[in-house]
Amino acid sequence: MQPAQPSRTALRVALRRAAHQMYDAPPLILNDPIAIPILGPEYLQDLYKTATKLEKPFSVALRAFIVARSRYVEDTLAAAVAHGTTQYVLLGAGLDTFAYRNPFPHLNVFEVDHPATQLWKLELLQSANIPIPPNLSHVPLDFEHETLPQQLLAAGFNPHAKTLFAWLGVIPYLTLPAFRATLRFIATQPHGSALVLDYSQPRSALPFFEQLAHDSLASRVALAGEPFQLFFTPTEIAADLAAFRAIEDLDSSAINARYFTHRSDQLTTRGTAGRLLSAWL
Repeated sequence: MQPAQPSRTALRVALRRAAHQMYDAPPLILNDPIAIPILGPEYLQDLYKTATKLEKPFSVALRAFIVARSRYVEDTLAAAVAHGTTQYVLLGAGLDTFAYRNPFPHLNVFEVDHPATQLWKLELLQSANIPIPPNLSHVPLDFEHETLPQQLLAAGFNPHAKTLFAWLGVIPYLTLPAFRATLRFIATQPHGSALVLDYSQPRSALPFFEQLAHDSLASRVALAGEPFQLFFTPTEIAADLAAFRAIEDLDSSAINARYFTHRSDQLTTRGTAGRLLSAWL
């Protein structure tokens, strides 16, 4: 197997999920026993080297948001499964580990991502001796140049089954046409299906010091070859979600109230940029 080119943003997300397991006080927001072994010694060494940076306020807040969004989608998934959902589609799966700790034996999981990122993940899993579960399917997709329905159907997706779609850490990197094309497909799913996503507000909607933080993060992801492209205000994204019902859109205060109260450490989200949203059909 030839080494694949990793997604730098997917790696950074995975490193922060692992850091949560290693450095944050219990109770963990996301208890993920696969987060550390999937990285392997090379990437874990990078994490050890940067441990002193993990307690900087911006790093803590970003880590908090990353683990909260995964916890939020998995909480929503549990509720969906209780009401008949049998399929879970991760759009831009990266190094997400849910499929390897899936507590629902009848839930089929589809991991959708760029082929190079998928190959890299498979290499890491193989190196860590983590087996691929039988109810997991890998769906290679370039969101800008291929169609999600065709690729999902080829992987065994049932268009008549209730499905939860998770779209985390992807939307800022898309064009608006690509975002809307995928959203139109999700909106055609059976009644009772759902979507969970995170999104960021545009720079112009942020306070001055958050604009500076936005600029710093945007420059780093651009240097990694994965520049930000797409932002929404709550009003704008609600207009695109007109086909959905029971929309819940959480700001940082609501996220903190749900997941970060009464902690003994400083883990909490900050600012107004990042938001979590769920919507049902």
